[in-house]
Amino acid sequence: MRVVIAGSSGLIGTSLVASMRAAGHEVLRLVRRKAAAPDERGWDPYAGRIDDGTFDGVDAVINLCGAGIGDKRWDDARKQVLHDSRIVPAEVLSAAVVEHGVPTLVSSSGAHFYGDTGSRLADEDAPGGHTYMSRLTQDWEAATSAAQEGGVRVVLMRTAVVISPSGGVFGRLRPVFQFFLGGKLGSGEQYFPWVSLDDVVSAYRFVVEHDDVRGPVNVAGPTPVTNAEFTKAVGTALHRPTPWTVPAFALKTLLGGEMAEELLLSGPGLTPKVLESRGFHFLHPALPAALNAAVA
Repeated sequence: MRVVIAGSSGLIGTSLVASMRAAGHEVLRLVRRKAAAPDERGWDPYAGRIDDGTFDGVDAVINLCGAGIGDKRWDDARKQVLHDSRIVPAEVLSAAVVEHGVPTLVSSSGAHFYGDTGSRLADEDAPGGHTYMSRLTQDWEAATSAAQEGGVRVVLMRTAVVISPSGGVFGRLRPVFQFFLGGKLGSGEQYFPWVSLDDVVSAYRFVVEHDDVRGPVNVAGPTPVTNAEFTKAVGTALHRPTPWTVPAFALKTLLGGEMAEELLLSGPGLTPKVLESRGFHFLHPALPAALNAAVA
């Protein structure tokens, strides 16, 4: 297949490009500068500009664009960046796939679509939440409406926290735990949705290659855990004790109340019903296996 990927330089994108090519697919990377390599195509989503010929003969477009939700404290300016970096590329690519007759659009989304599910697990049929991140994620998915209404097969990847050997949440937590400072966050009873990088990459390939998959897809490990269980598993993988509790007030002081509450002190419990029902095989179905692979 001939596939265009936007956001190919990030944690998921870098691995996905390599995986797609290893599977025999041709990958073209959208870059926000003048194209400098044969596999690059330039674009500026904020100006609505994409190099001519980018979508010629293309079978699928994958959109991985979006600024990191935990990279900076949420002030009004940062929230605008989080919004624009998601909505604008999704709208531009949605219009482009319709205009150029590309049959498939696979677009990033997030586990925060569901908000805090408490003790309840959410599959793809569960309703959206009402938090800031829930509303942002719902707007993100709605930004693909032009493609959906234009008859394109749209897949919305509601992705959990990615466990990777480098970068991402685990990359930030690893030194904390290695210095014997790891501990649960708040009560520790909140769900902490997770998925290994290998399984995220495989899931993107799977939905591109299986044209019977459309709509929302929960990209999360099939064995949900709480924050306390996640903390204990990280400590075990790194051979470190995890006796500490980071109080909620400390997190709210450090990050701001809204950011701490939504990202760390509450969370959705996800079940990957669509992937499992289509026969997707998880390489790391349980958290310890994902963490051990990341540590190794």
